[in-house]
Amino acid sequence: MTGPPKRFLKFNMTYPEVAAAYAALGDATANAGPLDEKTRALTKLAIAIGARMEGAVSSHVRKALEAGCTELEIRQVAILSTTTIGFPNMMAAMSWIDGALELAT
Repeated sequence: MTGPPKRFLKFNMTYPEVAAAYAALGDATANAGPLDEKTRALTKLAIAIGARMEGAVSSHVRKALEAGCTELEIRQVAILSTTTIGFPNMMAAMSWIDGALELAT
């Protein structure tokens, strides 16, 4: 499985205080309610799909796998987006998911 993109790692090294604050915000939002890790991972994937953020979709596929989500669960998130963001947008998201899953295996 591949890790975070080089660009992200370089940002963390160049701006460690900003990166630490961003990580702290992520921890705070993750702990702000009762959702478990898998549910949070799938929810964040859904948000990235809805926002049409290809890089974020790839990142959240990797994080969802790390949280124990299956490929079928990840793909269902894309399928569920069809009636909200439309078939063409779902198909784009599915291609991003496919790419991320290929990198992860």
